[in-house]
Amino acid sequence: VDISKSAAVELDDIAFHYASTPVNMVNNGHTVQFNYGPGSSIDIGGVNYELLQFHFHTPSENTIDGQSYPMEMHLVHKSKEGKLAVVGVFIKVRDGNSRSSGNDAVDTVFRTMAERGNGKDVINASDLLPSSRNYFHFMGSLTTPPCSEGVAWFVMREPIEMSHEQLATFKKLYEHNARPVQPQNRRIIFTAMSTAHSH
Repeated sequence: VDISKSAAVELDDIAFHYASTPVNMVNNGHTVQFNYGPGSSIDIGGVNYELLQFHFHTPSENTIDGQSYPMEMHLVHKSKEGKLAVVGVFIKVRDGNSRSSGNDAVDTVFRTMAERGNGKDVINASDLLPSSRNYFHFMGSLTTPPCSEGVAWFVMREPIEMSHEQLATFKKLYEHNARPVQPQNRRIIFTAMSTAHSH
């Protein structure tokens, strides 16, 4: 959705409990997906959601005041009751010509993509999150089949960065794999202002 009108309210902080896991990449025909090992989760509003996988879309599927980002990462979680929660993270291209992103987790993920899934490294998804935990919250659906409804979305306001080379690596696999921006309709988008920071 386009996040243009939102209501600023006090919402619970998202408590991230991400552990390190071996990189396990799958090209599923819709995107590049990284399946996560068991034992990582988030807590939000008294509900625990286990992290199942994260994947990428280019360009971003959500926009801010009509502006898209080159890429968006979705961390997909599921509660014991079967409810889905997705944490979205915008990714922008870093200024400058340096090859190093300054983020080992980002480097590892994109190196695995470049090597077509031959990643033997370990990552921690918490290293893929921005330092600020402020987020937008709305109810929506999955953006890839089966496009299930009733998904709780938590889109982080602050983007993370990647290099031009890393974006090109993904585009060799998927030039464009984003669902069109959906109408906001009657859904309310909340802006959660959190004072919590990373780790």
